[in-house]
Amino acid sequence: MDFSSFLTSLGTSFVIFLVLMFLFAWLSRRPSNHVIYYPNRIMRGMDPYEGIRLTRNPFTWIKEAVSSTEADVIKHSGVDAAVYFVFLSTALGILVFSGILLLPVLLPIAYTAKNKIDANETTSEGTFNELDKLSMGHIAQKSDWLWAFVAATYWVSFVTYYILWRSYRHVSNMRAEALMSPEVKNEQFAVLVRDIPAPEKGQSINEQLESYFKAIYPDTYYKAMVITNNKVANKIYAELDGYRKKLARAEVIYAESKGTANPEGTRPTTRAGFMELIGKKVDALEYYDKKIRELVPKLESEQKIALKDKQQSAAVVFFNNRVTAAAAGQCLHDTMLDKWTVMDAPEACQLLWTNLSKNFYERLIRQYVVYFIVFLTIFFYMIPIGLISALTTLANLEKLVPFLKPVLEQSMIRTILGAYLPQIALIIFLALLPSFLLFLSKAEGIPSQSHAERAASGKYYYFSVLNIFIGVTVGHTLFDSFKAIEDNPNSVFDVLAASLPGSATFFLTFVALKFFVGYGLELSRIVPLIIFHLKKKYLCKTEDELKEAWAPGDLNYGTRFPDDMLVLTIVLCYSVIAPVILLFGVLYFGLGWLVLRNQVLKVYVPSYQTYGRMWPHMYNRVAVSLLLYQATMVGYFGAKEFIYTPVLIPLPILSLLFIYFCTMKYYRFFQSTALDVACRELKETPNMEGVFRSYVACSLSTEKTAEVVQFVDDLAHVTRPGSAV
Repeated sequence: MDFSSFLTSLGTSFVIFLVLMFLFAWLSRRPSNHVIYYPNRIMRGMDPYEGIRLTRNPFTWIKEAVSSTEADVIKHSGVDAAVYFVFLSTALGILVFSGILLLPVLLPIAYTAKNKIDANETTSEGTFNELDKLSMGHIAQKSDWLWAFVAATYWVSFVTYYILWRSYRHVSNMRAEALMSPEVKNEQFAVLVRDIPAPEKGQSINEQLESYFKAIYPDTYYKAMVITNNKVANKIYAELDGYRKKLARAEVIYAESKGTANPEGTRPTTRAGFMELIGKKVDALEYYDKKIRELVPKLESEQKIALKDKQQSAAVVFFNNRVTAAAAGQCLHDTMLDKWTVMDAPEACQLLWTNLSKNFYERLIRQYVVYFIVFLTIFFYMIPIGLISALTTLANLEKLVPFLKPVLEQSMIRTILGAYLPQIALIIFLALLPSFLLFLSKAEGIPSQSHAERAASGKYYYFSVLNIFIGVTVGHTLFDSFKAIEDNPNSVFDVLAASLPGSATFFLTFVALKFFVGYGLELSRIVPLIIFHLKKKYLCKTEDELKEAWAPGDLNYGTRFPDDMLVLTIVLCYSVIAPVILLFGVLYFGLGWLVLRNQVLKVYVPSYQTYGRMWPHMYNRVAVSLLLYQATMVGYFGAKEFIYTPVLIPLPILSLLFIYFCTMKYYRFFQSTALDVACRELKETPNMEGVFRSYVACSLSTEKTAEVVQFVDDLAHVTRPGSAV
């Protein structure tokens, strides 16, 4: 791609963004589309336009986003969303304050440098000749002008230290304020207990729990809920729920069939065989009602069996005082590390029930196995892609699926498949990667959904950095210049020095073309809008089905944050080498802040709250990117044969000290709740029975399980009904 083509592509992307923005302004005003553009407000019982001034100005949303406060974000989408915006502001601040010095100082120095770049030595292979002159590659080897770039390297590092420190302190205060809230939060009165030792003979697990915790916390222990194996109950519950939805749908279809021409209506039918696709045709209303009546007693019976005979070595323990719960969640309860592991309980909706009973050593083994698999995935991800590509060659397809041979022999189909099948395999693999990494994280034995997503996010970040950032840079250096290195092995550092700015032009293109179309689609929500209207017209019959069709989901931090971090890593690492990239980084995070601010206030609905627990992981990724940036600069100055390169060696040491200081000062509070925070007054006495009930699994708490509820009470003896702070 030459420079004119780059400008054309950039301009086209900008025009696409404008078109999508005007489309958003038009479509969002139509009442039939409100559920797509204002679901957050609708689900909170608000009018879509409440507090908004209606105008025809397509830029009104920008003013609303800019004028919104952090308190507005917390009110609409919770603390986690506000923490994500702290990250965006942090990234934006680092790039803006870095650019204030780098752009006016380094660009003139690079442009006026006397070093002449021959056609065969251009840092971007003759395509971005003008931009080459604005990069560090235009500075001659051993030039004294490199001192300016050394100073710039220090400037970016110290700007990052300062902004990261302020952000960490701000998020810590935000988390404290949220946890000090006088509102009752059920999870603040509970702890999760794992690795419960086998009870003595004649003693149940619940009796063991009550005896153990009452001895330690005699005045504040409330009751315990033993985790049970609900696999069978969950299966029956899901089947029962499915039939209830089908019955509701069939009733709507039957009601719609009634009219003046046919007052009796036409009763819908279904098939009584496999997946209702084969078998005898039967009356759908009667069939679904019969199935429901069969499954209800079956579920109640399985609930009793699970509660009595399928208890496991984990439990949720409740206290009538949140200070005690906070203290219990961070204390050592046994002399052995593999017994009585106690931690803060996550929200009930977050619990990964099947992981709770996994013991200490099983979790440890699973963790190392998963890390090994992730290592193979990151460093050898081309192997599965190669296998898929090999299996999807036309010759192998004819062997594996011989019935497709007549189709594959068609010349046009053969040409299309031969050209695109390997690429399709790559696209599918990369699309499935986040789900695969989330599956691996859950397989570690992690107890909560939010923790699993944070773990998957970290894995995805390292995959992106190693395979996209480092992979492209190293690949560009070694493979594009392999012949030069082969002819003169001593020129490897010269080749590296010339190739890093060349990679910068590639990444400049990558960042520049990433945000306009991506954020345009995010704002316009064209794809969700089309899917919703298709479902509404052809599939949805009941209100529940309609609500499922427009349900917006959450911000999906597990993939969104690693993508943002990849851009930040690229821009940070090349900020001194090619300062122009800072402009595109600022545009990416600035536009992202605006668009996502609108989405958080009006669209996305959080599926859980961790009160900022994700921030230390965000901080660590930015710190790793800073270290990578500093290592890149040390290597690049060495490649430029700058004899004073060792003056940069203190930077990685300072970074490690900074990381250690921030971690020691702030991280503990993100692991556990400070007692000073937990001791604040509540505005009302918590309903401890309601707190307890909120942790009962869905498959154990249906509307027809009064006997089961009583059985739970029998298993979890209430000790003290009173409550305190």
